[in-house]
Amino acid sequence: MKTKQEQKNEVDTNKISDGYHTFGELYEHRIALFIALCKAYTHSPRIVWRSKLHSDGTSWEGWFILGINVGKGSQITYHLPINNWKNTSFARTYDEAPEFDGHTPEDVIERLLKLK
Repeated sequence: MKTKQEQKNEVDTNKISDGYHTFGELYEHRIALFIALCKAYTHSPRIVWRSKLHSDGTSWEGWFILGINVGKGSQITYHLPINNWKNTSFARTYDEAPEFDGHTPEDVIERLLKLK
């Protein structure tokens, strides 16, 4: 349990703005854009999938994983808030996510830019 002082010192980063958009707005844009990208790839040879559990059976409460591709060196994944689950019914649903290939945020950017 947090003290009142700790609660008072917390900053709601969703409300921080660059003068045009808040972090919260930008995060919602990223979620919508990734869902749209995944939906566009459902008819390609790429595998679009979702899971509420990581490959080891653990999870983040209130989140699920949406991904493109399952193999090492090609995964693009994001954790999304569970309220977006219904918006991703086009994806293959796995009991557990494919094994994480260790990709970093930089790897994801590179892989996104290489998608065809």
